[in-house]
Amino acid sequence: MAAYNADNGTGILLESGTNELELLEFDICGNSYGINIAKVREIMMEQELVPMPQAPAEVEGVFMPRDKLITVIDLHRVMGKEKPADARGLFIICEFNGMDIGFHVSSVQGIQRIGWTAIEKPPQVSSEAGTGIATGIAKVNGKILVILDFEKIVSDINKTAGLDLTGSENIKADNLTSEKHIVIAEDSQFLNKMIVNSLADIGFKEIKSFPNGKEAWDYISKFANYNGDISECVAAVITDIEMPQMDGHHLTKLIKSDSKLKSIPVFLFSSLINEQMYKKGLSVGADEQFSKPQIGMLIERLMQILS
Repeated sequence: MAAYNADNGTGILLESGTNELELLEFDICGNSYGINIAKVREIMMEQELVPMPQAPAEVEGVFMPRDKLITVIDLHRVMGKEKPADARGLFIICEFNGMDIGFHVSSVQGIQRIGWTAIEKPPQVSSEAGTGIATGIAKVNGKILVILDFEKIVSDINKTAGLDLTGSENIKADNLTSEKHIVIAEDSQFLNKMIVNSLADIGFKEIKSFPNGKEAWDYISKFANYNGDISECVAAVITDIEMPQMDGHHLTKLIKSDSKLKSIPVFLFSSLINEQMYKKGLSVGADEQFSKPQIGMLIERLMQILS
């Protein structure tokens, strides 16, 4: 595969709210995985790394191309595989929570364009919610791709990469605000639970949480014919962008295209928020957009709107 650089542009999601994505397919010891190409900044050949003292075993080391320090996580080790000793792999370079991260993979196969409706929720293989690192399963050209929860992988390794509550320390919901119904759409079990807990901690009592945009839309759309104040049914929606079945842009577009539901404030909360994605969010009618992990700033703005 030719080298990919996000600065070159690939025509990803040219139309906002189409409910499609492009997956970068990569390989780890013969198994196929996928990552949303919108998260990928660059693909590089394996580089010589400097090991970091006392770093977690999954962290291979760091290197500094073009004066930018990049930490490399070995996805072979994350997935419990033995990295081939004689093979040169590739680094998939991404940015998460303000950190530049390289994910070491065996090879990259190419880019697959599919609809979010083709992505299924992964089976529950653990009795403990939030432990899985897969957010979706897609069948592409007869092959099954597992879409990984990269935010959880990074957060498990670097505990400081969780949600940033700065700005919400002194916020408490009053009796009126605490009864407001908040809808959350987030496919990462890990982040979904953290967002729900963050809202519950400041006093919100009515929180409906869903693992994808479709299930959130099925719930919200039931109130399209409500005769009263729609905020009594849904006061605000907090949604991720990339989710199986229906992404956050499409969910926002559906809400804002409905004459009754369009007054519901929609907050996009995603690690994908950059200049290009911010414009896409505006084009589908998002009221506010926050980059993970800035949950504190989101809560502060949420309270201002609800008040």
